[in-house]
Amino acid sequence: MKVMAQMAMVMNLDKCIGCHTCSVTCKQAWTNRPGMEYVWFNNVETRPGQGYPRTYEDQERWRGGWMRDRKGRLRLRDGGKLSKLFHIFSNPKMPSMDDYYEPWTYDYENLTNAPLGEHMPVAPPRSLISGEPMKIEWSANWDDSLGGSPEIVSGDPVLAQVSEKVRLELEQTYMFYLPRICEHCLNPSCVASCPSGALYKRSEDGIVLVDQDRCRGWRMCVSGCPYKKVYFNHKTGKAEKCTFCYPRIEVGLPTVCSETCVGRLRYLGLVLYDVDRVLEAASVQNDTDLYEAQKSVLLDPKDSAVVAGARAEGISEEWIEAAQRSPIYALIHKYQVALPLHPEYRTMPMVWYIPPLSPVVDAVARDGHDGEELGNLFGALEALRIPIEYLAGLFTAGDTAVVEGVLRRLAAMRSYMRDINLGRETQPHIPQAVGMTEEQIYEMYRLLALAKYDERYVIPTAYIAEAHALESQSLEEPGCSLSFDGGPGMYESGPFGEASGGPVPVAVETFHALQHRQTTDGIAVTAKQPSRVNLLNWDGRGVPGGMFPGGGPQQ
Repeated sequence: MKVMAQMAMVMNLDKCIGCHTCSVTCKQAWTNRPGMEYVWFNNVETRPGQGYPRTYEDQERWRGGWMRDRKGRLRLRDGGKLSKLFHIFSNPKMPSMDDYYEPWTYDYENLTNAPLGEHMPVAPPRSLISGEPMKIEWSANWDDSLGGSPEIVSGDPVLAQVSEKVRLELEQTYMFYLPRICEHCLNPSCVASCPSGALYKRSEDGIVLVDQDRCRGWRMCVSGCPYKKVYFNHKTGKAEKCTFCYPRIEVGLPTVCSETCVGRLRYLGLVLYDVDRVLEAASVQNDTDLYEAQKSVLLDPKDSAVVAGARAEGISEEWIEAAQRSPIYALIHKYQVALPLHPEYRTMPMVWYIPPLSPVVDAVARDGHDGEELGNLFGALEALRIPIEYLAGLFTAGDTAVVEGVLRRLAAMRSYMRDINLGRETQPHIPQAVGMTEEQIYEMYRLLALAKYDERYVIPTAYIAEAHALESQSLEEPGCSLSFDGGPGMYESGPFGEASGGPVPVAVETFHALQHRQTTDGIAVTAKQPSRVNLLNWDGRGVPGGMFPGGGPQQ
């Protein structure tokens, strides 16, 4: 057993309202620049629907992920080294700009500068790629809130795998939102597909990144990722992807999408896993066994043997303690309500989802029955096979029994907690019906409905090899590599007057300083580390001496 650590995420789909706040804030933080106009590291899809890029789940077309050969070995679905060599200059198994969408802006000058005329002027759309006029036909959220629409769901690859009855009745049954980011898989096919070795999985926390210096723009990673979460920057000629906001994670801050999520549906935490069993678990024969196989790879962080193995691999006590408090392990193993997205791709994804229960509740209430009474809910789960079959196509490779078990636990939690909220006696038989205790049901409710910030985001803040260095840097503002004695640094008088060489950057600070500012009542500047205060960037925490002429610090 070789123990390694992995940062992971769980999303509770019952709480997603489809507001796209996570997408917009991620866009502003990571892809708001030339060449990345069409790129959304985080996007929110309406299910059923075609997704972004269109039909990305159709691996018969795109050939992403892994497949098991006749000898039980894993092989890239798109072929090995020889196949990639033949297609290295022309890769047909990659989405085109039409499958993503051609980004656009609007010609506002035509609207504001148009001469007087008979007709009202407009701001026509223009392509951000070519600058030419264009007709808008598709975008990253074109099918937003259109689940069940005949024009949209005809291209849903998951819907094509379920029964005709499901396809005909989906419009009247349910719709839900599915936020997606890079899965940061335990067995990433994008990493294995890269000819130049530019993609790599960090050994300390499992985050998958792209080395921009080594990337040669072959784009094999784009076709190799079955989730299509690696993108090509057509300005730089490099591949880029979700970074799991690793600069924030390193200092204990959650990802931007998690921080700004309106529904508070995201959970972040550390899990420990046995790296020696990853290949075995990803190679099981039946797709429906992949969920349990992946669960078995994740180790109990409170097990003494696991703790000893983690220490032997150099994992610090802080990280072990964070894994023990992790909401991720609890949702996956203890409460067993979180499921991986498309385990049949055999990449062992580490962004998991709690399937939505609300459509079942609504269906019961629509018929005039009590939508939260346990008998009605369980009966509905037995009868309404429609949503379970579709959810199974997303999360369990078609195994409806697993999804039904998850929904039964969520339904039991809802029925049990209603008695508490109404001041009635609890019914112990409700948690017993799903193999849980009353304490477990209540703890699961607390985690899913009432968890505070530090309970949803349990993030260790330092690597064992860099803990001292990170601690010493936590109060430092960024420096300049040219600022040395006699050098042309930016913090001395410049050639264009006294102020030309000396301003402190307005909105630039290290994530360590950001963490310090958010967790203390004082200021990052101390007597030992003097610095000028930038009023444009000042957060009002404390006042340094000398800020106000003629006196000391004032409050």
